[in-house]
Amino acid sequence: MAFRLSAFYFAYFAYTGAYVAYFPLYLADRGLSAMHIAGVLALAPLARTFAPPAWGWLADRTGAHRAIAVFACAASAAAFAVLPFTERIALVIGLMSLLSAGGLPLVEAITMRQLGSQPGNYGPIRLWGSVGFIAVVMGGGMWLERYAVSTLAAVLVVFTLATLAAALTLPAAAPHAERASVSLRITPAMRALLAAGFCNAVAHGALYAFLSLHLEALGYRATAIGVLWTLGVVAEIGVFVYLPQLFRRFALSTILAASLACGVVRFAGLGWLAAELWIVLVAQLLHAATFGSFHAAAIAAVHRVFPPNAHARGQTLFSGVTYGAGGAAGLALSGWAWTEAGAPGAFSLSVIASAVGAFFALRLRRAGL
Repeated sequence: MAFRLSAFYFAYFAYTGAYVAYFPLYLADRGLSAMHIAGVLALAPLARTFAPPAWGWLADRTGAHRAIAVFACAASAAAFAVLPFTERIALVIGLMSLLSAGGLPLVEAITMRQLGSQPGNYGPIRLWGSVGFIAVVMGGGMWLERYAVSTLAAVLVVFTLATLAAALTLPAAAPHAERASVSLRITPAMRALLAAGFCNAVAHGALYAFLSLHLEALGYRATAIGVLWTLGVVAEIGVFVYLPQLFRRFALSTILAASLACGVVRFAGLGWLAAELWIVLVAQLLHAATFGSFHAAAIAAVHRVFPPNAHARGQTLFSGVTYGAGGAAGLALSGWAWTEAGAPGAFSLSVIASAVGAFFALRLRRAGL
């Protein structure tokens, strides 16, 4: 089972790497302006704000976790297959974003259910997603040196079909007796976890929007910037390898709070001391904590604080609040701060968000996490 789950993560994040790194080039090749490209790219995080909880509710009500994940992958493959033959690119990407938004969080729910009392084993499985992401981002440049950017749609079809094939091998839902459609009461522990996730996503807004521009302005070459980004994902893989030991030694609330504390250090360094290469190296290594250990502990915590008949709703709600609403808010706030106060202002906002998130993470101790 671990192999099948790992295969899904590898294929899914290989697709994600191609989409994040190179899809803007495809859109530009199709003749879209910078404003239109930004609008198309914003559709996915917008859909992740409200669509995943709806898919989670349906999964908990029907037990069709795998079927919905398969549908999400199929919708993505169909969208990229149609894309070269239509001018309504925003419509296609918008529909794809809505139909596929529940796929990954539902697979997270399936994974945690399979792991049972050993949530630390999530790391050795999830690390294959990071491996797939790095492989495609690094290999994509070589591909585009040999082939036209217009071939990217076909490449994305291949990756999404691979994800679909992997999704078909995932375990089915729990027996019908374990399913329920009862209303979900949000507890203080749930609110604290969602708030910590939201703050962490906000904190990363400046990183994803402006780190490359910030480093370029400081005189870093494009190759060095690429290496520094890759270093962060490699560090993420490292923490996933040692996640079982980490989970055995520390409580989930401690891991979450420590990860956010590392965010305070990381974003302060990037905002105020990035002219020093060694500071940036350390900051990028801290991606292991600010994303890697935080994400893994948060996924495990969702499985703990939400009841068994609401695990799908829990994972999809967490995805919507953090990677949807939190990600969008982080990008918007960092854009405002960058305009008003440059890199120090944008990354100082990230420092504040991380500190507030750590406060909420520590409150999870009251729930025994």
